[in-house]
Amino acid sequence: PAGSMALAASLLPPLLLLLLLGRPGLGAPGQGAGTWSRFARLPYPQDQLFLHDTFPDGFLWGAGSAAYQTEGGWRQGGKGASVWDTFAHRPATPSGAAPPGPVGGDVASDSYNNLFRDVEALRRLGVSHYRFSLSWARLLPNGTAPPNPAGLAHYGRLLARLRELGVEPVVTLYHWDLPQALQDAFGGWASPVLPGLFRDYAELCFRHFGGQVRYWLTMDNPYVVAWHGYGTGRLPPGVRGGPRLGYLAAHHLLQAHAKVWHLYNDHFRPAQRGKVSVALSSHWIKPQHMTEKNIKECQKSLDFVLGWFAKPIFIDGDYPENMRSNLSSLLPEFSEAEKKYLKGTADFFALSFGATLSFQLLDSHMKFQQLESISLRQLLYWINSEYNNPQIFIVENSWFVSGTTKKDDAKYIYYLKKFIMETLKAIRYDGVNVFGYTVWSLLDGFEWHRGYSIRRGLFYVDFQSHDKKLMPKSSVLFYQKLIEKNGFPPLPENQPIEGIFPCGFAWGIVDNYIQVDTTPAQFLDSSVYVWDVHQTKQLIKVDGVYASKRKRHCVDFAAIRLQISLLQEMHVTHFQFSLKWSLILPLGNLSLINHTLVHYYQCFASELLRVNITPVVALWQPMIENQELPVSLAKYGAWENTETVQAFVEYARFCFTSLGDHVKFWITMNEPSVKNLTYTAGHNLLKAHAKVWHLYDREFRRSQKGKISIALQADWVEPACPFSRNDQEVADRILEFDIGWLAEPIFGNGDYPEVMRAWLHRRNSIDLYNFHLPFFSEDEKKLIQGSFDFFALSHYTTTLVGSEKEDAVKYDHYLEVQMISDITWLHSPSRAAVVPWGLRKLLKWVKSKYGNVPVYVMANGIDDDQNMVHDKLRVYYIQNYINEALKAYTLDDVNLQGYFVYSFNDKTAPKYGLYSYVANQYEPKPSLKHYREIIGNNGFPGPETPDLLCPEEVASCADCHFFRTRKSLLAFVSFVFVAFIVTIFFITYYSKRVERRYK
Repeated sequence: PAGSMALAASLLPPLLLLLLLGRPGLGAPGQGAGTWSRFARLPYPQDQLFLHDTFPDGFLWGAGSAAYQTEGGWRQGGKGASVWDTFAHRPATPSGAAPPGPVGGDVASDSYNNLFRDVEALRRLGVSHYRFSLSWARLLPNGTAPPNPAGLAHYGRLLARLRELGVEPVVTLYHWDLPQALQDAFGGWASPVLPGLFRDYAELCFRHFGGQVRYWLTMDNPYVVAWHGYGTGRLPPGVRGGPRLGYLAAHHLLQAHAKVWHLYNDHFRPAQRGKVSVALSSHWIKPQHMTEKNIKECQKSLDFVLGWFAKPIFIDGDYPENMRSNLSSLLPEFSEAEKKYLKGTADFFALSFGATLSFQLLDSHMKFQQLESISLRQLLYWINSEYNNPQIFIVENSWFVSGTTKKDDAKYIYYLKKFIMETLKAIRYDGVNVFGYTVWSLLDGFEWHRGYSIRRGLFYVDFQSHDKKLMPKSSVLFYQKLIEKNGFPPLPENQPIEGIFPCGFAWGIVDNYIQVDTTPAQFLDSSVYVWDVHQTKQLIKVDGVYASKRKRHCVDFAAIRLQISLLQEMHVTHFQFSLKWSLILPLGNLSLINHTLVHYYQCFASELLRVNITPVVALWQPMIENQELPVSLAKYGAWENTETVQAFVEYARFCFTSLGDHVKFWITMNEPSVKNLTYTAGHNLLKAHAKVWHLYDREFRRSQKGKISIALQADWVEPACPFSRNDQEVADRILEFDIGWLAEPIFGNGDYPEVMRAWLHRRNSIDLYNFHLPFFSEDEKKLIQGSFDFFALSHYTTTLVGSEKEDAVKYDHYLEVQMISDITWLHSPSRAAVVPWGLRKLLKWVKSKYGNVPVYVMANGIDDDQNMVHDKLRVYYIQNYINEALKAYTLDDVNLQGYFVYSFNDKTAPKYGLYSYVANQYEPKPSLKHYREIIGNNGFPGPETPDLLCPEEVASCADCHFFRTRKSLLAFVSFVFVAFIVTIFFITYYSKRVERRYK
């Protein structure tokens, strides 16, 4: 049986395929080029699903910071000036980019004077390590001896406090803040003198701090220092030396790193037993098209940025072949002795990835016309393949939020979640050896060329305050819990369940508007034709001669026969579609009726019943053109005009009279869009619905025995920061505005939600808006309240909302809500989020708000791009949304009575159909077969699921009434017919015997 065990098993083949596709073995230069094709072959959508798992035991979790970004105290304790101090204090220049700000890192987060504050933040997080950098200019104010005692004492206190907390220090010797004295005296990293001076500085640090440090990083991101410090001049020291000087500075940085590694290896490692590496930063790049040429360009891009430094250190002591063949004399050369000296000078691969380089400091020409991306997992796999499966320590990673964001940093959380989940996949799926992760950064600070316009800290710093107190953001709680759980362990609510739905559960499909083709069949033509078989070979009409006419029959509509046959293939029990008010009553009243179309609808409904499919018919569904109202009504105010209310009632009466014998399941209004409704229009729409409900209840229910309600669009809204009270209030507000606006008057107390009234009163009083919610009279409240037989809802996706303004494009000023995306979610081609658990939460919310009302999920579906690969997403979507609906029914006791997939076919709902429509042909997609299997099993039965014996249902067939009421007569006629056949048989038999006797 198809059950949750089958669902769980369906995830195993992709994981096996991941193994079959190969975990990288021993790497070699150029081997990383296979990364793009490998990830293009991974199973979709399984490979993109969130991985609920934990990291290996002993995995290192930490946070980081850099001296110039957070320390401040630029003139305190004998500190000398750094190139960043000088750069930040330059006067603004009219040309080029503006300097990073008038104060730069002079004070920043003031960590120099708040050492214990920062360490307390680390204790609160529960991290295993803290990455920070030493200020070269604080320890050696002139860049060389003598050392500064105050600087040595400062870092000594920090290391002692970390040791007390059991937090492992990861220490960077040089994070961009070169002493200005060395730049002035020698020209900085453009000079071959610098590697020796850097070695002397490192020796001072190893001697004073090495006993307390197990992980050393010689320098951070030498690409940025060399290219933007000495090539473009974009960053300090601001030298615009062009590519040649940039490559020379990088050459010296590599030599400096090698000197320091050998110094530690030869003189300090035996006693201190530490490890040394260099923090290399990289972007990720993907090909514009999956061609060999584009993939080679992507490989070249990574070689020019990461490989520039990684290949000499991790492979052979020389630059990548891509650089040597393209740069000619621009690139300095290493001697054979230098290559040997440089090769292998790292004890692990320290990787920096995120907002510093990606989409910021990566020169556009180094993309080689390919597309930058932020896939950390693919980068990790590439490093693993290219550099011989090294141990990888992620020493800097995160994204950023706006400089105005204070507490609820939802965007930061979801990027963090994405990066950490990709790291977990790299470990579990791809066999990459990652042993630690460092979030950047511990606290807000000065963000280099972007100044204070963005924030990257877990802790908020008010830069305008004197004491610089830290305030934990929502990301602190997120990261803290993640560390406690060592990842994302599977949770019971994330697991599929086994079980089945009740007897009589409605399994449906939706087509907003059925294909209407009232062209009569050819045999309804009463004319007589002669076939000219000798000359023209055509039919020739005989004038004046006519055959007898017959009455029209439903089988005359070929379009109906085709649609019914397609629906039968699905095995659905219900089919929902909307009538076209504007076509049935073109003038908006009964003065002009489209009888042909009405007859078509009658035939369609009766043919559905004939094949045991229940028609579910909506009287009105808004569309773009005139809201699908008759032109005369749309022209004069539409739903803003009270005359539309009465016109809708008369239209409904006509439909009940004309179609009521065939339709027992009515929707007054299907998915009225609250986004496009004024408050007055919504007011009238509610009254129209209620009047139509009462009309049916009063005049038609007894004879037609049907049911009727309204169908509301109801996407779930989730607080972006689950721990934030402000975000929860925003989510509650949006649910009331999006769903409660129309639901509360009908299913609740007869009036609008109090949240709406209170919010609108507040906004109108503060901002002088004139958006007033109308009031119902007491009689109107009684009319509207309870005007339902069931709760019908359409649900497609889930939206995250926050209270902090982050992105102006996605911010609703009126409701004060920020729309947020969780980039770890699956998304359709149109970027609709696939969030199955949102449906369960919605159904629970409906029950908690409106009681044990019968509920139908009247539409649920996802788009594709007419690519069979993406129909796999629909298979996943249908499977998991229905499973969440089963959880709501089974575990939450929601009175769920039906589920409908949107949509029937691509012709009427392009990209959403279970049938594709190409070249005038309907073709079933794989998702149709999958849905049919679920229907056949009535859910997800497992080995322990008890059998459910349901009485066989008989369709309510109006044309079958004659036979059901004359069973006795039919039995008698059948008896007479059988007796007649038997008599004829005996007469024939004995007649032949008599003939043989006489012969």
